Amino acid sequence: MDKKMEKLLKLLQDNAKLTVRQLAAMLDLSEEAVEAAIRKFEKDGVVKGYRALVNWERTDVHRASALIELRVTPKKDSGFDALAERIKAFPEVESVYLMSGGFDLAVMVTAATMSEIAMFVAKRLAPIDGVLSTATHFVLTKYKDGGVDFTAEEDEIDERGSNLCD
Repeated sequence: MDKKMEKLLKLLQDNAKLTVRQLAAMLDLSEEAVEAAIRKFEKDGVVKGYRALVNWERTDVHRASALIELRVTPKKDSGFDALAERIKAFPEVESVYLMSGGFDLAVMVTAATMSEIAMFVAKRLAPIDGVLSTATHFVLTKYKDGGVDFTAEEDEIDERGSNLCD
């Protein structure tokens, strides 16, 4: 992959609201080339989707998040994949990662309350065949997520000198 296509992916990752025209100007490419590259990235599964990073703490919606570490026994034929497939199917689960180190899987979950997360772990996650142990770490404050500073003031000026709220 050439440097311009790598930069296109980084720009999309940092701000998916940039228009094709803006991306083309930033990369010194034609709009047609940028559109074709984005379509190919989407078709090939390189770009998996576009999401807004929401600071739920600034809303009146109650949400709790937790990182759950799992030690598991991998399945004989499918290794960690079968367990990960089963775990990622739960609607509370936002992310599942195979990890190195002291635990095998890291699972990010959200629910309305910490109690709901605790019940999810006790009733749905821990009883899965192959799960040896769990350790739940509740998110208390989110300082940065997806490269975005969640502590920045609303009227902060961005690096281009324009107001972020405009």
